[in-house]
Amino acid sequence: MTENTQQQPASVPELPTQYAPAEVEGQLYERWVERGYFTADATSTKPAYTIVIPPPNVTGSLHLGHAFQHTLMDALTRRKRMQGYEALWLPGMDHAGIATQNKVEQQLAEEGKSRHDLGREEFVQRVWKWKEEYGGKILGQMRRLGDGVDWSRERFTMDEGLSRAVQTIFKRLYDDELIYRAERIINWCPRCLTAISDIEVEYQEDDGELVSIKYGEGEDTLVVATTRAETMLGDTAVAVHPDDERYKHLVGKRIKLPLTDRTIPVVADTHVDPEFGTGAVKVTPAHDPNDFAIGQRHGLESMTIMDERGVITVHGPFQGLDRFEARDAVVGALRSQGRIVAEKRPYVHSVGHCSRCKTTIEPRLSLQWWVKVEPLAKAAGDAVRDGRVAIHPEDMSKRYFDWVDNMHDWCISRQLWWGHRIPVWYGPNGEVVCVGPDDEPPAGEGWTQETDVLDTWFSSGLWPFSTLGWPEQTPDLDKFYPTDVLLTGHDIIFFWVARMMMFGLYAMDGEVPFRTIALTGLVRDERGKKMSKSFGNVVDPLDWMDAYGSDAVRFTLAKGANPGTDVPIGEDWVQASRNFANKIWNATRFALMNGATVEGPLPDASQMSAADRWILSRLNKTVAEVDAYYDDFQFAKLSEALYHFAWDEVFDWYVELSKTTFFEGGEQARVSARVLGEVLDVMLRLLHPVVPFVTDTLWTTLTGGESLVVADWPTDSGFRDEAAEQEIELVQRVVTEVRRFRSDQGLQPGQKVPARLDLAGTPLAPHEPAIRQLLRLQPEGEGFHATASLPVAGATVALDLSGTIDVEAERKRLTKDLTGAEKEIAQARAKLGNEAFLAKAPDHVVEKIRTRLANAEADQERITAQLAALPQA
Repeated sequence: MTENTQQQPASVPELPTQYAPAEVEGQLYERWVERGYFTADATSTKPAYTIVIPPPNVTGSLHLGHAFQHTLMDALTRRKRMQGYEALWLPGMDHAGIATQNKVEQQLAEEGKSRHDLGREEFVQRVWKWKEEYGGKILGQMRRLGDGVDWSRERFTMDEGLSRAVQTIFKRLYDDELIYRAERIINWCPRCLTAISDIEVEYQEDDGELVSIKYGEGEDTLVVATTRAETMLGDTAVAVHPDDERYKHLVGKRIKLPLTDRTIPVVADTHVDPEFGTGAVKVTPAHDPNDFAIGQRHGLESMTIMDERGVITVHGPFQGLDRFEARDAVVGALRSQGRIVAEKRPYVHSVGHCSRCKTTIEPRLSLQWWVKVEPLAKAAGDAVRDGRVAIHPEDMSKRYFDWVDNMHDWCISRQLWWGHRIPVWYGPNGEVVCVGPDDEPPAGEGWTQETDVLDTWFSSGLWPFSTLGWPEQTPDLDKFYPTDVLLTGHDIIFFWVARMMMFGLYAMDGEVPFRTIALTGLVRDERGKKMSKSFGNVVDPLDWMDAYGSDAVRFTLAKGANPGTDVPIGEDWVQASRNFANKIWNATRFALMNGATVEGPLPDASQMSAADRWILSRLNKTVAEVDAYYDDFQFAKLSEALYHFAWDEVFDWYVELSKTTFFEGGEQARVSARVLGEVLDVMLRLLHPVVPFVTDTLWTTLTGGESLVVADWPTDSGFRDEAAEQEIELVQRVVTEVRRFRSDQGLQPGQKVPARLDLAGTPLAPHEPAIRQLLRLQPEGEGFHATASLPVAGATVALDLSGTIDVEAERKRLTKDLTGAEKEIAQARAKLGNEAFLAKAPDHVVEKIRTRLANAEADQERITAQLAALPQA
């Protein structure tokens, strides 16, 4: 355990009778920041420990998912700081291209304007103004939660340093031919008018229509099925499997495409599943990624049939219709020609929607900028395979490999104005020049810069090293890179984690961006349901912090944090955590009132009571247990271990066992006061990373120390006393059994009962005063008559219940309960003795009846004993 050299104040410290989080948390947090506790020193000789915060969107606010992950990151960092590391938890925000541009465009719409009315330069200035005025709301909420981040190093993905990093790595990738420009199928949002990444596509089950359409004429006909009938206007082939005997006579032929004056070929391609549907699929290379691949293999034409807003552009009766209007019109026209051979409506299928505006995504052939990911993804996979990076929990590694081993080239261009503008210039004669951060752009008439900006994930993929000053070789980069832990949700392992791995290894000459990837689950409501505005179950963590305190919210979240699994949370659980904080407060207040101290060394074990030695032995085991759980990212288990040690062992047992000692006073009371001070000192240190506010307030009062933020982390001293643990376990058995008996007899917890304790010759003898105190047992006195005798743990507790209960009423109640138990036994035995029933009943039903029988027999035995223990009339 930690040696504490702090001197306790001469007078007994006082605490308010109740803990009021609202009066403590805000002031205490600002004191921590002002004193520079969270500011990391790049010149320190201490070993470094670094976590960079997954940058929340500048448009965002603190939701429970943020609060969950921030609590865990803060706990890791606070513990490492207490262990003597130069700990850096670096904060910052993401510019969130589409989301932020949408916010400002909404403002302009309210003014009757669009971004085009302002022009690009003025619009970007408007976004910066919005960012300064409204952005970063989440940063203030992080302070409320208690995030111990280094505010002096706060970064933004569009600040000058990070913009330089983006331009630098783009230029390097371009020069290494890992960035190129090409026409490919992308996710296109007709509302946001931009390509979007896979993570910005939300899939949901929509009601649609599946129509089967007859292509061709006479013997040269086949049937295709589609949910997007309007795209047939851009079909350039029909594909069948090369081994499908039904269509071999058609492969290579051209057939008539309905509603058009075109013919299209029938091609054979192994991508087609002959067992699915009719075994024939329409091929629209410009509007489907699989069709585009077929088109590439067979040299098919790619016809774009709609513009950027989803309006049909093909000359004819459907020109000018929105894609959904065109869908109905095309189906109607086909039906009138007898081309519809089957219709299924509603047809529920998965459809991609823009996560920002909920518009249905349109796969679209478009000229975009791409990253060639194959060599980068291979390096990202190798770094995990060879052990340079560990994924926790380990079973998440498969998901990571499934992604990086099968990654497609990454579309990085976005048709937005807010973001990092692609540093490429086009000349009047077809020249293409990529410009680095120290290069002058080409001058002269006819040169124009690329209008697209980079995907937000491009800049956030640089986050672990760009935030530390790269591409300059800064002291921060030397000290704090690679980072130690990336803690994030398993839902973005593909989109953010893999990109950071690729860019980190590329930019930092093969050095990994982080040593451990710790993946968490997602926060859900108390029924395990996803939190969603549409479900009406979204919780603002600030509301809970206002009501119960930040410590209560943090402890609830940590207590549910099993690696990689989702976290259910409900308000009742936050209330329970608030009660735990109050329990810690009240117990420490009691301890201070009874002289608990950290002054001077611990007394020798020979001077301690068995209870003293027991709690110190349990304390050291808890220190070792908590350390092991931290190292394995088992936040739920370490929180449970601390909760049960604090509440069950310290408060419910040691404090209660010590009350008699404190009442009697003398040398033994002084020894126990020092032990209690030690236990609280270490316990508060252990709890601090998860519940920082209440623990720091109590610890500074108890010890007179500066702050737990900069205190030493406890270490296991190795003290163990198995004999004392066994002795106190006997005391616990006696107290627990007698309490259960008292409850069964209908006695109130505080009701005093005369009793004789036969403890001679047992380890329980020295504990008789404490046992009597805990059980409210009076001395025998005159006229004592033992009406009940309980043998337990090698001792006997005899109770005189005469006059304490209504014997006849109790006998009637127990007799009624006994009759119920006997009836249950008879019914269960009858069923289990029925061979016909056993032959037909499922195993789980039979097992359930056996369990009911066992429980009823136990009830019968217990009630019979209680009846026998009642005083005779």
